Amino acid sequence: MTGPREEERPSRERPSRERSPEGDREESREAGREHDGLYGRLKEFEGRPAATAGVGKDLVNEPMIRHWCEAVGDGNPAYTGPDAIAPPTMLQAWTMGGLSGHTDRSAAYEELFGLLDGAGYTSVVATDCEQEYLRPLRPGDRITFDAVIESVSPRKTTGLGAGYFVTTRMDVRADGEPAGTHRFRILKYTPAAKHRPEREDPPQEKRLRPRPVVNRDNAGFWRGVAEHRLLIQRCGDCRTLRFPWLPGCNACGCQEWDTVEASGEGTVFSHVVMHHPRFPAFAAEEGGGPYAVALIELAEGVRMVSNVVGVPYDKVRTGMPVRLEFLRTDPDLEIPVFRGDEG
Repeated sequence: MTGPREEERPSRERPSRERSPEGDREESREAGREHDGLYGRLKEFEGRPAATAGVGKDLVNEPMIRHWCEAVGDGNPAYTGPDAIAPPTMLQAWTMGGLSGHTDRSAAYEELFGLLDGAGYTSVVATDCEQEYLRPLRPGDRITFDAVIESVSPRKTTGLGAGYFVTTRMDVRADGEPAGTHRFRILKYTPAAKHRPEREDPPQEKRLRPRPVVNRDNAGFWRGVAEHRLLIQRCGDCRTLRFPWLPGCNACGCQEWDTVEASGEGTVFSHVVMHHPRFPAFAAEEGGGPYAVALIELAEGVRMVSNVVGVPYDKVRTGMPVRLEFLRTDPDLEIPVFRGDEG
């Protein structure tokens, strides 16, 4: 138990000095760090290996490249043919353990996470990653890697709960040559206590959908939505249409573009039915679910994720014709959705 701050003790030798609320908060934060004994133990793991002499379970290969490109809709010709390379963003894919898991975790890595779990920080969420590419990966390359526990943050309080951010850095090699670096950051946390509402039916303002992230790359799209126009980017060089909005063309790399307005016609390319967790904001008339989320193929050839409305969730089918409409989700926002046609 600590005593009063020095400023709070009566003193005849010196005058008292004023402190701002910001200064008190900063002092409190620093004191919390100094007295966080767990953080001191976690810091000792920085610089220790997370994996040593790891080997990818497969050589870089064409089937995995094809599956990746089909999943993300990337038709770049550099990823096909006799001189094909792997998409750079697949860097981590060649090092992953798959369903059988990793066998190359270091004792330090296991000890670090055991320490966090034992202290009650048992939940985990990935927060971000950074990649640096040093050379292209080609079919037949053997991937090896080493990983290090690069940093552990002081204890942070987030919307999910309080915990520690742990960053690992993986150095990836292809046939012994440096190929890239992958930094992966997670939050190990204790979930914050949730306050249950006193009544089952929350007020309407609690049912608002999460608002989309609007940034400089997609602001034009949302301006179009506000005008009931669904705008698709078109490359200024090769004239390829693209969605979602990107700062440059994924076919030729050109950064010049204009837009075309979608006709609003489309079909369900694929879909999933969300059963849990329930979100009243997405399907209030059904108590929060189930509801259908679909990948819509527009008549113009691009695809976008949206909700299918107007038909029961269990009647949504691949190939179902849909038509664009705009749904108001709060006083200041409308979003594009698609009305299904069972016939």
